[in-house]
Amino acid sequence: MTATASRQLIVAALAAPGFAQNTGAPTPELRAQHLSQRADRPVATTAERQAKMQQRHAERQAALKAKLNISTEQEAAWNAFMARTAPQARSDHRSEREDWAQRTTPERLDKMQARQAERTAAMTSRIEATRSFYSALTPDQKQLFDAQAQADFQRTGMPGQHRHGHHNPMAPRS
Repeated sequence: MTATASRQLIVAALAAPGFAQNTGAPTPELRAQHLSQRADRPVATTAERQAKMQQRHAERQAALKAKLNISTEQEAAWNAFMARTAPQARSDHRSEREDWAQRTTPERLDKMQARQAERTAAMTSRIEATRSFYSALTPDQKQLFDAQAQADFQRTGMPGQHRHGHHNPMAPRS
């Protein structure tokens, strides 16, 4: 047996008792501790979260407008862009969740397809608004807008990428 293989065997033997003790389920003490920590944090309502989201959106858009130095001739294009790309209030789907179990599979599929069509229409509207606004920008403004759009894309990421401190092991490393 090589030295590397024997080291691996020793490490595995030492680690085995730790793995055997971990049942995967949290102990009642850990669960109580977790729940008490969560109880200490205030829970925001849907309306509060939406208001905070709209406030952050307004702040980002004001910063973008200042960075782009929008002229008076471009103000109408800016306002149209803002109106068509403003975040929409999310509907509360709780009532739909309750009757989801009452629906048949084809009815659920129809509902999913309708929601997908709504999302596609909203995305199409945002794309058209962005293209229209982009055409009203000067070359220097387009360069700034492109840089900001890239930063926003990196902030929000691609679908499937993990956020909130988790990493994607399949993502290329830089």
